[in-house]
Amino acid sequence: MKHVGLMGRVAVSFCISTILPLILMYLMFMGYTTMSMNVVTLIVAGLFFIGWIYMGIVKPVDELKAAARRIESGDLDFTLEAETNDEFGELMQAFDEMRMRLKETQDEKIRNDNANRELITNIAHDLKTPLTAIKGYSEGILDGIAQSPEMQKKYIQTINIKANDMDRLIDELRYYVKVESNKIPYDFQHMRVQDYFQDCADEIGLDMESQGIDFTFENSIDKDVEMIADPEQLRKVINNIISNSVKYMDKDYRKIALTLEDAGDFIQVNITDNGKGIAKTDLPYIFQRFFRADSSRNSMKGGSGIGLSIVKKIVEDSGGRIWASSVEGDGTTIHFVLRKYIRSVQEVLIDG
Repeated sequence: MKHVGLMGRVAVSFCISTILPLILMYLMFMGYTTMSMNVVTLIVAGLFFIGWIYMGIVKPVDELKAAARRIESGDLDFTLEAETNDEFGELMQAFDEMRMRLKETQDEKIRNDNANRELITNIAHDLKTPLTAIKGYSEGILDGIAQSPEMQKKYIQTINIKANDMDRLIDELRYYVKVESNKIPYDFQHMRVQDYFQDCADEIGLDMESQGIDFTFENSIDKDVEMIADPEQLRKVINNIISNSVKYMDKDYRKIALTLEDAGDFIQVNITDNGKGIAKTDLPYIFQRFFRADSSRNSMKGGSGIGLSIVKKIVEDSGGRIWASSVEGDGTTIHFVLRKYIRSVQEVLIDG
């Protein structure tokens, strides 16, 4: 019970000031000598002092020792309450705060361990799927199942696609290791928004056309506006988002739109698809490591669940922010902002 130590000291004071005089009066009434009463006084006072020591010092120390033993055994699911407001109370409060921090660290470790186990399971599945396909199609060629040149070409193309899927996954994992150790090699530059994104759009457009996806690019930002970004890492952001959009498209007519908007000191990039959309309950978590809205392990979708977490890391390291909006059945938009590059007066004069 809280404040037991304080109540104990109050009880001791009450006993010394009230009960002890009553005992002495009783002894005087019974005819005891002064010396006898002094001895009794010392004994009673000593007992009260021992009680005060126990309640104020020994008991808190015993509680701390018991708590330390529980922590040593790995048990952090308890609360250590400060019973007084003195130094021992402060010590117990500090001890309990340490326990809570250890508990948070322990819980975080458990979450990371579970996530790592899930990642390994995902990797094993996502590597096995293309490997199985490669093995099957290669055996088909060796066994003479694909006899015509057209059939052989189709088999070889499928093998190549599956090999590229494996290569992409391995690259993603290698990059994830860099993300975890904060070793992403950034080369921040200031560059024209229009020129950079037009080049991206041209490249993406060709890729989308080959996959039968309608791609559009719209830019409402002035042609002279510049931004600060790492061109290689920003390209990775865009490619990862679009790759994720393509992965979850479920309609016969598929489309992706890349649009740029002016947002004051920032430029806003929107990548919109008409895919299956994301559930409201999943939307807040899509940028977390290992999170996958589709937990069914559909082999057509695959993925390790780390692509969007890498995207978030790059955008935030670039001084930007990323978020998503989605309607189930209609599609998803990934939005992110990047800081504009504002030229100094000297740079303007030099260029002018």
